[in-house]
Amino acid sequence: MGKIVRVDMSEGKARLEETPKSYANLAGRGLTSMIVGSEVPARCHALGRRNKLVIAPGALTGTGAPNSGRLSIGCKSPLTEGIKESNVGGTPGHQLGRLGIDAVVLESLPQGDGLHLLHLSKRGAELIPCGEYKGLKNYELVKKLQDRFGSKTSILSIGPVGEMKLSTATVAATDTSGFPCRHAARGGPGAVMGSKGLKAVVIDDEGTARVSAADPEKFKTGARRCTRAFKGNAFTQRLKDYGTSILVKGINSAGAFPTRNFREGYFKEVDRISGEHMKELLAARGGKQSHAGCSTCIIRCSNVYVDEQGSYITSSLEYETIWAHGANLGVADLDSIAWADRLCDDYGMDTMEIGAAIGVAMDAGLKPFGDSQGALELLKEVGEGTPLGRILGSGSWITGKVFGATRVPTVKRQAMAAYDPRGLHGMGVTYATSPMGADHTAGVMVHQNLDGELDPHKPDGQVDTCRQVQIRLAAVDCTGLCLFANRPIFLNPEGLQGMLEMMGARYGVVYTLDDFFALGRKVLRTEREFNLAAGMTRADDRLPEFFKEEKIPPHNVAFTVEDEDLDRLFEF
Repeated sequence: MGKIVRVDMSEGKARLEETPKSYANLAGRGLTSMIVGSEVPARCHALGRRNKLVIAPGALTGTGAPNSGRLSIGCKSPLTEGIKESNVGGTPGHQLGRLGIDAVVLESLPQGDGLHLLHLSKRGAELIPCGEYKGLKNYELVKKLQDRFGSKTSILSIGPVGEMKLSTATVAATDTSGFPCRHAARGGPGAVMGSKGLKAVVIDDEGTARVSAADPEKFKTGARRCTRAFKGNAFTQRLKDYGTSILVKGINSAGAFPTRNFREGYFKEVDRISGEHMKELLAARGGKQSHAGCSTCIIRCSNVYVDEQGSYITSSLEYETIWAHGANLGVADLDSIAWADRLCDDYGMDTMEIGAAIGVAMDAGLKPFGDSQGALELLKEVGEGTPLGRILGSGSWITGKVFGATRVPTVKRQAMAAYDPRGLHGMGVTYATSPMGADHTAGVMVHQNLDGELDPHKPDGQVDTCRQVQIRLAAVDCTGLCLFANRPIFLNPEGLQGMLEMMGARYGVVYTLDDFFALGRKVLRTEREFNLAAGMTRADDRLPEFFKEEKIPPHNVAFTVEDEDLDRLFEF
C-alpha cells in the first residue's frame, strides 16, 4: 500500500497517510482526477482555499518500465474553470514513485504571503519556509536548491508567473541534466501552486530502490516486449532522429499548421523552422539532436538547443513551441523561438497558451506578425508583471476580451495547440469535447487523419474514432507511460501484451484490455461530471464560430463536424 502526502498550507504541516481503499490501484491522471472529483467543490474558486493541487506519478512510474517517468498534476483549472490534469516528464515522477508516494495533495491557503518548499525523502515530508526564494526564476531557483539539497534531487517549481497566480503559469520539472525545462503547463497548475504559497517540491530518493512488482518475472517479460515494440516503431525512430520537430513540415504540408493566429494553414517559411533545419544547425553548433530528458526514456525525443557559440539555451525545443512562437506569430527564426522557450521555462509559463495570447494580440494590432524581438519583449513583460504582461499572462481568452478580438482559438478558455481543426477534423473533435479544453494530448488524431484511416477534411467517422482515442489516452495517462508509447503499444500486438503484463504484474492481478478501457472510461466520466457540476454545458463543447465560417488555405476547407455529432462523444 502506498502513501499520500497531505500538506495543509494553512497550518504549515505535512502528514503521511495510507492511500485509502477508494483510491487503491489508481495512479497518474486517474488518481488526480478522482481526488479532485471527490474532494474539490466544482464551483469553488480555483485560487481559493477549497481547491487542491494533486501531484501523482503513474502506475508504472518508479519501476524499470521503458518510458514510464510521467507525472500527473491535477486541480480545478484557473484557466478553464473546469477539471485539469497536466502531464509532465523529467525526473520528479520517477523519484516520487521510488519513495512509495502515490500522491501529494496540497490543501487550503497559507496564512500571510510567505513561501514554503516541500522536502520529500525516505525520512518523510517536511514543509520548510523559503521566503528568500521569492521572485526567483526557475533556473536560478533550481540551482540554489541543488546546491542546498544535492544535485541528484528532483525538483518541481514555479517561477514568477506562478507567484503572480496568472493562468498561464506552469509547474516546472527538472530533466535528467537537472534543468527546469519540463513543464506541467496546460491549464495553469502553477497558479494554483502559487496560490498555496509553495515555491518548490524537492524530492530526494537516496536510499530507495525501483518500485518492485508483485510478479517481478512477469513484469520483466512485459517490459522487454514493450522495449522491442518501442524500438521497432518507425515513428519513434524518427523521433529519435529529429524529436517532435519532425512534425513541422508534415503538418505544414497537410495544410493544418496554424499560421498568424489561425489565418492560414501553411507557413511559407517553414524550412527555416523545421526539424530538418534544426538538426543541421545543432550538428554545426555542437548541440544534441537526440537526448533522453526523462527517466527510463529509450526513445530520446528530446534535444539540447545551443547558440552559435555552443552555449546552452534550452531543452527541449519541441513542435508545439516551434509553432506557438514561430508560424503562429509569423516568426521564421529558430534562435528567437529557442529564446522564447527559455524565457517561458524560466518565468514558468505555458509556451502554447502564451504564444496563442501573443498571436491574438498581434492580430489585434499590438505588434506586427513576424516581429520576433517584439514577441520576446512581450514575454518579458509577463515575467515582470506589468499591466500588459498580466493581461497576456492570463491567457488567450482574456487577451481576446481585452483587445476586442474575434479570432480567439480557444475551447473552454484554453488555447488550441499546433493543429488547425479545419485541416485535421479529428483534432477539432478533441479540442471541442475533451474535458481538458483544447488539449491535443487528450485525444491525438493526427495519424488517423493523415495515414488514410479518415479523411481529414470530412466529418465521417471522426467522433467515433475520437471517442476511442480519448478513452485510450485517459488510461495511458494513468500508467505513467509517455504519449509516444501509445502507438507502438496499440499498433504492435507484442507491445500491447507487454503493457498489459506490466500493469497486471505491478499489482499482482490479471489485467485485461477490457480493464484498461474501463479505466479510461471511468476517468473521462469523472472529469465530465466535474465540469457539468462546475456549470459547463454542451455549449462549451464547441469550437469558436470562425472555424466553421472561415475556410482556410491552402485546402479551402472549414470545420464541418455538426454540433449534434459532437454531443454523441460521451455516449459510452
